[in-house]
Amino acid sequence: MMTNLFSIFDPSTNIFNMSINWLSTTLGIMFIPMMFWFIPNRYMYMWNLIFNKLHLEFKILLNQDKMKGYTFLFIMLFCLVLFNNFLGLFPHIFTSTSHMIMTLSLSLPMWLSFMLFGWINNSQNMFSHLIPQGTPLILMPFMVLIETISNIIRPGTLAIRLTANMIAGHLLMNLLGSTGTKMSNYLMIILIFTQFLLLTLELAVSIIQSYVITILSTLYSSEVN
Repeated sequence: MMTNLFSIFDPSTNIFNMSINWLSTTLGIMFIPMMFWFIPNRYMYMWNLIFNKLHLEFKILLNQDKMKGYTFLFIMLFCLVLFNNFLGLFPHIFTSTSHMIMTLSLSLPMWLSFMLFGWINNSQNMFSHLIPQGTPLILMPFMVLIETISNIIRPGTLAIRLTANMIAGHLLMNLLGSTGTKMSNYLMIILIFTQFLLLTLELAVSIIQSYVITILSTLYSSEVN
């Protein structure tokens, strides 16, 4: 039972026992609107509206003029995580964001680039973030230690938050679905309704978690300027 429960997170396939399921990470490319449409359709209009809203919000968070041109990178991060979260809700599609190797591969390089950029180009500002304004002199060593640990664990918290939220919902839906064959017709109706509610909740979680990891990454990048 436990093996079958976690088999939905197994990236390997029956084809030479290779981890081909990771290829599902690139399926989101199919959802990007093609730019050769002669007449803009509703689908392209929807994505343009989303991109413009995200661009305006990230531009405000990136309060330095020299960083406002990098909003495109964070929008692409949002799309990548969103596509993988959303596609994982469909049957027989592997959810790559439910693995730490995927989420940590996104968060760790970003965090390292932010830290290197900040300490090399703006060391004084980075030191000032270690001691909040108004901190008593006796508490300064402790605040430096706390802020340092807080900065170090940031990529881990980003990765674990996304992975845990993806795993939790998928496990619950799979666990409830595996009990359907043992239920009566009356309980089956209740189960289907419950699964529909869970699927709606997971859809909201997939969008929210994509937004959260992007917003936090944007805030972390704004601190190094």
